[in-house]
Amino acid sequence: MSNDPSRIDKAVEGLLPEDEWHRLQAEILEDEQLRKSYVERAWLHGQLCANADHLPELLETSESAPQSPAKWGIRSWAMAAAVTIGLLGWFLSLRSEKDPMVAVLVEADGCRWAGSELPTTEGAGLKSGKLALVEGMATIAFESGATVTMEAPTTLEILSKMRCRLLEGSVVADVPESAHGFTIDTSDLEVIDLGTKFGVTASAFGDSHVIVFEGAVEVERPDQEVTLLKEGKSLHHGSNPPLPNQEIAREPVQIEADGDWLAIPTSVGRGKDSFVRRTHRKPFGAHALLMVKHTELAEGNERRTFLTFDLENVSKPISEAELVLDVEASGLGFSALIPDSRFAVYGITDGDLDSWKEEYLTWENAPVKTEDFADDGQKVQKLAQFTIRRGAAPHLVSIASADLTRFLQRDQNRLASLVIIRETGENDRQGLVHAFASKEHPTARPPTLRLKTP
Repeated sequence: MSNDPSRIDKAVEGLLPEDEWHRLQAEILEDEQLRKSYVERAWLHGQLCANADHLPELLETSESAPQSPAKWGIRSWAMAAAVTIGLLGWFLSLRSEKDPMVAVLVEADGCRWAGSELPTTEGAGLKSGKLALVEGMATIAFESGATVTMEAPTTLEILSKMRCRLLEGSVVADVPESAHGFTIDTSDLEVIDLGTKFGVTASAFGDSHVIVFEGAVEVERPDQEVTLLKEGKSLHHGSNPPLPNQEIAREPVQIEADGDWLAIPTSVGRGKDSFVRRTHRKPFGAHALLMVKHTELAEGNERRTFLTFDLENVSKPISEAELVLDVEASGLGFSALIPDSRFAVYGITDGDLDSWKEEYLTWENAPVKTEDFADDGQKVQKLAQFTIRRGAAPHLVSIASADLTRFLQRDQNRLASLVIIRETGENDRQGLVHAFASKEHPTARPPTLRLKTP
């Protein structure tokens, strides 16, 4: 059943029921022979569709001498067979003369694309060219047997059945022994598989990062010896550190007014924002990104974000409130290794704890500790939850709740401090670090409270 050609034919023509299509996708990813058969048939289907206008030319000979029904016999079947062989030969010549199909887009559920040179529908055959994913996650099965999962936002150039180039973004490659030597290029690295599973990220600034989940890879860099990376090891290459960490000069930001609504970012007055990381004593107040991560597999990577908003100039009662965060790519970890993630927003209820300072804030001296979140109401109160889908593109998320409004209404010292944690854990230690723009970010919106004051 798994190698039934008719099932593949129905799939490439879009006739396979959804549940059977999902089963076939899973089998394609696991079965190398099935994957090759699927790529072959998808290529043939693509060529038929692309060259439909030229097909009648191959049938002119048979059509010029029509046969009566009575004479339809061995001669006619032989002619049909000859036409079929001619069609096959024509397709094979096309394949040798043009770029061959070397991969198939086997999974692209919920994806959004922009600027791609190749087809972006699920099941499409792919030749050399670029794919630009702006939202979601997509999986490509190469004819060699390798599979590559793109995580938005990512631009990938397919070069052959054994090579692709990551222009920007993040990918996870799963390569069986049969595809030994499968290579992913970036602007400054060449990552050569040795039969393994690994992840690669590339930034718009020319930095690249490689992490090996299983097995090993060889990494080639200009003017340097080849580096062998084994399971659990990583390598960063480029002039910039993985995270931005410079103070950015900017004009003072004022409170924005939109009718009855006020917009108060962390960059106003006594506002502040930062994040802390377990086992790290270095403060992160100057970072352009606010990091959040929850994992029990690598406790040193646990991160949470702290925000304080200055309410000094809010002169009218607050009737509604929402927190607006700009979700940004962190460049750390991989969406493919985590599920959709749920976050929680807590309010710090003890006004004395609002005095934390960006330049000194660390995990050890943070105003609230891990145990405080289990004792709701003493130092912190849970105010709201929100979810970020895996593979989500950078976007604004708005969080509103009656508890958030009441928390701000009860404020006594005109400073409101919030903590953002991720409640969803991970199945792999290299899972994604989520990030939000801070007030130091050069282009994105800082954390902002929107308050309705009628």
